Amino acid sequence: MKILIADDHWVVRQSLKQVMRRLRQKLEIFEAETFDEVAALLVEHPDIDLVLIDLVMPGFDAFDGLHKLRTNFPDVPVVVVSVHEDVDHVLRSVEQGVIGYVPKSAGGSEIERALERVLAGEVSFPRRIIERSAGSSTSKPIAKPAPPAPSPAPAAPADEPRDELDLLTPRERDVLGLLGRGYSVKRIAEEFELSSQTVRVHLGNAMRKLNIRDRSAAVHYAIGRFSAGESV
Repeated sequence: MKILIADDHWVVRQSLKQVMRRLRQKLEIFEAETFDEVAALLVEHPDIDLVLIDLVMPGFDAFDGLHKLRTNFPDVPVVVVSVHEDVDHVLRSVEQGVIGYVPKSAGGSEIERALERVLAGEVSFPRRIIERSAGSSTSKPIAKPAPPAPSPAPAAPADEPRDELDLLTPRERDVLGLLGRGYSVKRIAEEFELSSQTVRVHLGNAMRKLNIRDRSAAVHYAIGRFSAGESV
């Protein structure tokens, strides 16, 4: 596996290299300090499997740089490693198609878990940031609200658009909701006492019904629908 670590701070690159080598013994690691170096390495080594990149480095200005990277090299999976710890940075990174977001303040074990998920083919986003933004203080699934009381208002026209979430089963909504709060497939499985494969089936069904193309797009959708206080 070939990994490109891009950060203009040597200490950060060395730390990430140590983590990656603990997770995978057989790695070929490339390093870059500027966006030009990143681009040159991706051209020279089109088989690079993963890019870990800071949002701010010479020639790479946050989301403009991320957009340029994803436009020029759309097939290379990208994980952002950043000092920014707010949901806006996470969401805007997801919008560019990244498969992970790792805060630099995260502890060693947290960074290892995040990168382990990415190496296993999953996505990884910081649940603590998403939940903090939503004002959530619990890691348990949010209870479904009671049905609303009947309204005396006239019935809506028969052709009024339905909420697209009505297409999902309750379990598919539950799975998508926890995905939006930053849970991994494994963690969702533990919450609902299901196998990881069953969770993947529910998630796949939800993505198909909602016409969501891939896991990172599913995370972005779920964060937008569920992390701002909407019930699961």
